[in-house]
Amino acid sequence: MTETVSGPARRGKGGRKGLKVERIFTTPGVHPYDELRWERRDVVMTNWRDGSVNFEQRGVEFPDFWSLNAVNIVTSKYFRGAVGTPQREWSLKQLVDRVVGMYVRTGLENGYFASEQDAEVFDHELKYALVHQMFSFNSPVWFNVGTKSPQQVSACFILSVDDTMESILDWYKEEGVIFKGGSGAGLNLSRIRSSKELLSSGGTASGPVSFMRGADASAGTIKSGGATRRAAKMVVLDVDHPDVAEFIETKAREEDKIRALRDAGFDMDLGGKDIGSVQYQNANNSVRVSDEFMHAVESDGEFGLRARMTGEIVETIKAKELFRLMAQAAWECADPGIQYDDTINDWHTNPESGRITASNPCSEYMSLDNSSCNLASINLLKFLTDEGTFDVAKFVKLTELIITAMDVSITFADFPTEKIAQTTRDYRQLGIGYANLGALLMATGHAYDSEGGRSLAAAITSLMTGVAYRRSAEIAGVVGPYEGYARNAEGHKRVMRKHAAANDDIRTLDDMDKAIHAAAAKQWQECLKAGEKHGYRNAQASLLAPTGTIGLMMDCDTTGIEPDLALMKFKKLVGGGSMQIVNQTVPRALRKLGYQQEQIEAIVEYIGENGHVVDAPGLRPEHYEVFDCAMGERAISPMGHVRMMAATQPFLSGAISKTVNMPEQATVEDIEKVYFEGWRLGLKALAIYRDNCKVGQPLSAAGKKEEPKAEAAPAAARPVRKRLPKQRPATVTRFSVAGAEGYMTASSYPDDGLGEVFLKLGKQGSTLAGVMDAFSMAISISLQYGVPLETWVEKFTNMRFEPAGMTDDPDIRMATSVMDYIFRRLALDHLPYDERAGLGIFTAEERAMQANGEDPATLHAEEEIEHETLAQSAEITRPAVPAPAPEARSSMEVIESRQGRTADAPLCLTCGTKMRPAGSCYVCEGCGSTSGCS
Repeated sequence: MTETVSGPARRGKGGRKGLKVERIFTTPGVHPYDELRWERRDVVMTNWRDGSVNFEQRGVEFPDFWSLNAVNIVTSKYFRGAVGTPQREWSLKQLVDRVVGMYVRTGLENGYFASEQDAEVFDHELKYALVHQMFSFNSPVWFNVGTKSPQQVSACFILSVDDTMESILDWYKEEGVIFKGGSGAGLNLSRIRSSKELLSSGGTASGPVSFMRGADASAGTIKSGGATRRAAKMVVLDVDHPDVAEFIETKAREEDKIRALRDAGFDMDLGGKDIGSVQYQNANNSVRVSDEFMHAVESDGEFGLRARMTGEIVETIKAKELFRLMAQAAWECADPGIQYDDTINDWHTNPESGRITASNPCSEYMSLDNSSCNLASINLLKFLTDEGTFDVAKFVKLTELIITAMDVSITFADFPTEKIAQTTRDYRQLGIGYANLGALLMATGHAYDSEGGRSLAAAITSLMTGVAYRRSAEIAGVVGPYEGYARNAEGHKRVMRKHAAANDDIRTLDDMDKAIHAAAAKQWQECLKAGEKHGYRNAQASLLAPTGTIGLMMDCDTTGIEPDLALMKFKKLVGGGSMQIVNQTVPRALRKLGYQQEQIEAIVEYIGENGHVVDAPGLRPEHYEVFDCAMGERAISPMGHVRMMAATQPFLSGAISKTVNMPEQATVEDIEKVYFEGWRLGLKALAIYRDNCKVGQPLSAAGKKEEPKAEAAPAAARPVRKRLPKQRPATVTRFSVAGAEGYMTASSYPDDGLGEVFLKLGKQGSTLAGVMDAFSMAISISLQYGVPLETWVEKFTNMRFEPAGMTDDPDIRMATSVMDYIFRRLALDHLPYDERAGLGIFTAEERAMQANGEDPATLHAEEEIEHETLAQSAEITRPAVPAPAPEARSSMEVIESRQGRTADAPLCLTCGTKMRPAGSCYVCEGCGSTSGCS
């Protein structure tokens, strides 16, 4: 299946020779697809709320190591062609060929490659990296490249608006076009006159907030009809705008309206029928603050608000009071966020072309007005070797490959407006980033909120951006620098020196980050040298995006720069159903920290039962912090998130999409501190979210409790006992718990299902023997009346009393009591795997597979089918029992079930699944939809 790329070899501008491309992942003469095992799968996706089928395509082809979720999302989101027609894509090979083929052809036609052989190597290396989930382009690439649609490759746009009605109407139109294409946009409204200024006709201006209403309504309408994702937008206002206080309070006032309407009986959940009456809900709002303002806050000084037309001070305020107003509004409804204007523009490579005034909706892309950025993200965990080292050489080569491809894409790309097309082609902004940082840190034994964790993250980020700009300079040597480089050359080179100087300031702590840091230093030296000679092909190179849908495509445990959400993870099972499992990063981390296999199994089992590591058997308290997560028993502190952002920010062209989560009990003063420290530590932007601050958050089905209706209540049906026949299959288990020996006889119905248990403890006296006989009878009768065995298992596992300790059972090495042992043994013998897994009960073989990163469910595929068949036949004769609580359908619902409260995350508008955070946006694990532009 080897492909060759035909066509004449070309030279770049001025006859310069093209790029040489080295093999690093692939083998000469072997196509990367031929090195994989491919399998066919059926994709059927349903809406859990009504059981309707959202999407169905059978017989799709993917590598055997791709998860069910990744297969579902790529098939439903990215395959092109009408479902059910021959034109519909059915294989990952077709999708990757479609996209990579366009990149290779364009590269050849425009002189990027030194020869056809280099183009073929580029083709193979790119395909290898994509099918092995080493990186992914952003979603618009998969939607559009190689199709008959416009070849839009960018997800992030920045618009501009001036103080004229024509410009304001153009803003509405341009946003609509971008939203319709499934992307997001941001802009700064500070050029629009305030409501305290006069119009040329003599009347008073409306002010920017009034014009936000029309744009918000437009975005809401397009959101409802969009095919790919809901609209995403960012609205920014400068802190010295006279209407800034009104802007700050805009969404907080609407939150008060939501409360009042909710209390009056209106449906104000997100997606509710009455929520449409609330304004300003379709945008993220941010205030752009200056160093002058922040110094005034620091000194408790005054600050002037300035007229837009003349620059005159129209009002003087106390800076601290305005800062408090921002924090108060954010405390109430999470908006506005904050952007640090002088820091942003101090790292601006194109100062001669204009200031950076705004960002995209998720705040990671910051560049000139009327510009766009295409993104790609690297899966960092793919570079952690079995020996626990970071493969620097492969990471460098992959970064080179991605930057080359991303720059090629600008050459063939289409854009929503001519202004955006011109600016993007003149400045060629790119946004390489990464995902799985949180998983990488945990797997290497680094706490997210630690000096070691921050040092490693900083070194990796510096290496990525150093390689990206060095490659950009090399491409400039082949096809020329970006058009705007000449007028901005000094400014651009100044920022490169700032990045290199920041790299020198990294304080390394262990061998891993020292090796990465040394490689980064070398890359920055080569970057500065190549840039001095050739200039740069790209005005921007890197940022950290949310990696929502593409993170699921790459099977990433963590998105962007985020830590792990929680130690328990939601996993879909092939053939239907789902289960809760301990994140596979946990055993890897425990091995790195020096724990033995038996200890690892015991700790993983404890986490499966409790959802956290506190008091896990054998786990040293000094290692608890390695397993700290965004949510749960040991949640990372807000400043821990801020410090991680500060560690990586100096090595990014753009900014970081991340929300700093704060507990519900956080105060306004706490938010002030976070916003102030963000400025002091050199961030470009920051957003917070305080738990439960927003009213319009929908409850999951598990979280909603229907009120019982008094009228027409049917009489409760009495359960019917189903006795076992006189002859029935039974097993006898001899056991020992901390030296106390006993016997258990467990009898089953012929059509499957436990129906009787008898227990006898040896040498324990007549009283205990009598109690155990009575307990056995109670268990047996309850089972025959239809009480599920899993209910008994849930109640009695982890019960603690003596005797407790080591057992002689290889599947259950430790027991906290005889009851704990008995019901674990019964679960292992009589419950199907998916139910046991949900309870955190595994055999020794299954725990060993988990520790090795394998899926134990593969052991039980035939067993589950047989169990399901038996269960269906038994439904006719077994007594009716109460329906169990709704099973979790996402990681957020797993967290809900563990924490006993409703998590703050919206339900997916497509499939109804509770979404999970991805940067400052949300992503649906069920279907891949996002709430932003990631």
